[in-house]
Amino acid sequence: MTDIQHLSRPDGETLAFKRVDGEGPTVVWIGGFRSDMEGTKAVALDGAARARGWNYVRYDHFAHGRSSGDWRRATIGRWREDAVALVDSLEGPVLPVGSSMGGWVALLLALARPERVKGLVLVNPAQDFTQRLMWPGLADHERQAILREGETLIVEEGLGEYVLTRRLFEEARDWLLLDGAIDIAAPVHVLQGRDDDVVPWRHQVELVERLTGGDVRLDLIAGGDHRLSTPADLDRLVAAVEAMRA
Repeated sequence: MTDIQHLSRPDGETLAFKRVDGEGPTVVWIGGFRSDMEGTKAVALDGAARARGWNYVRYDHFAHGRSSGDWRRATIGRWREDAVALVDSLEGPVLPVGSSMGGWVALLLALARPERVKGLVLVNPAQDFTQRLMWPGLADHERQAILREGETLIVEEGLGEYVLTRRLFEEARDWLLLDGAIDIAAPVHVLQGRDDDVVPWRHQVELVERLTGGDVRLDLIAGGDHRLSTPADLDRLVAAVEAMRA
């Protein structure tokens, strides 16, 4: 199928998604912060799914892309809840592929539905980014505005203009992973760019140390940036998913 479908949520919001029907576990693309299902990696996996006969689903988070939602109400918990709901609407095992923030959501999904997750492929995953990466990276006046007024306006090349809310940071504390063991039995394969200036590669060393359940593989990619969207990067991603499916 190529048409956009919608999953209704209990509060009346809808998640937009596209799917490819095939065989085996359903590969589920979980995109990054302010990304959507038409990004380079999501579309590359769609092409691989059609060529190789995978089941594949890509979707837009709450308040992203074609999905509904008020951006100011967006939280890590909401994005996690929606990912779980999407997987609950599918049949059989799933193989989440999470990019940046989507990597954090994929890890939370695996903890919520361990019996459904066959494996995880994570691309520059940004677990705990609100506390470990984003908050420290804000200018002092931006942090003060969030604390005093509840939000601040951010203008960022590549991500456009958006609001960061105090609610986003405070709610995310409920979902932090790096303060303790992460007991995920499914195998995890992390693709991380050595030259990523958004999520430093050392961020993944701590993730590997915290994962206690199953096999973990960390590939540090020379010259790789945060997007990891060159033809070689995309080939590597497809190969990682194919290997995990097998």
